[in-house]
Amino acid sequence: MTLTAPAQPRKDGAPPDRGRRTLGASARRSMWATAAAMLLPAVIALALLRLWPSISAIAASLRPEDGRPVWYTFERLFADPTFIGSLKVTLLFGVIINPLQIALALWLAVTLSKRVPAAGLWRTLILLPVAVPQTVSAIVWSVAFRPEGPLNGVANALGLPSIPFLTSPDTAMFSIIVVCSWVGVGYWMTFLVAGVKDIPRSLYEAAAIDGAGAWNTFRHITLPGLRRPLMFVLVADTVSNFLVFAPVQILTQGGPEGSTDLIMNQVFERAYVTGDTATASAGTVVLIAIVLAVVVVQFRLLPGKD
Repeated sequence: MTLTAPAQPRKDGAPPDRGRRTLGASARRSMWATAAAMLLPAVIALALLRLWPSISAIAASLRPEDGRPVWYTFERLFADPTFIGSLKVTLLFGVIINPLQIALALWLAVTLSKRVPAAGLWRTLILLPVAVPQTVSAIVWSVAFRPEGPLNGVANALGLPSIPFLTSPDTAMFSIIVVCSWVGVGYWMTFLVAGVKDIPRSLYEAAAIDGAGAWNTFRHITLPGLRRPLMFVLVADTVSNFLVFAPVQILTQGGPEGSTDLIMNQVFERAYVTGDTATASAGTVVLIAIVLAVVVVQFRLLPGKD
């Protein structure tokens, strides 16, 4: 025999609702089951396309060779001056392109959030390259960067000499940065535009009444209001630029003289050109470690406890 506690009378004098607690628990279970079912495809894709390759790369890089220690692959990798050069190029690339893209995206977001003529059209045009795959964008820019291409045609019409965009170590990195920023700036701008729209307009009205200039308004209202979107853009942009591959492979193949040999291109060549999958896996692990370290430092340097 099972005893159940009597239902408590309701405060409004109505009969007690015996099924409310049971229905509430059932509804919660149904909600969690629905959420789990909707998240399951994304979790499976994350596990198969992200986690499993990362685990496989770590296992392959630590697999002992002929009785050698497990870190032998990393010793061989860091003893290769080509990989050290690609590591330096990748860090230099990140130091240049990350502030550049974020500064341009922030400037465009703030400018196009104001009442300027055809602001919506300009935002659409700037965002349009995001709809084009990075591979296609690289092919289009390869035509523009040709010695007889339209960019040099304009330069020659202005009386300037032709620029060796992709054939000189001094300009090849700049060309890759232009292609990546062509796609990236508009993408990051959309997040910052949404952040600017969320800042209460009353703050700007109060600043205008107090006579605050444009710089003080930007510094004391816009930047603090964009802290969360900027944090996301900073981290996501950093990760994205560390994983750049298609423009390098299509435009320069890491040249000239290794000036654009980013780590992703180095890993690809080791795995699919020379067939050295062990050092390619080790290079992938090094790249993951660098990205994680940079992201952790960025989180630590950003203000706010959350």
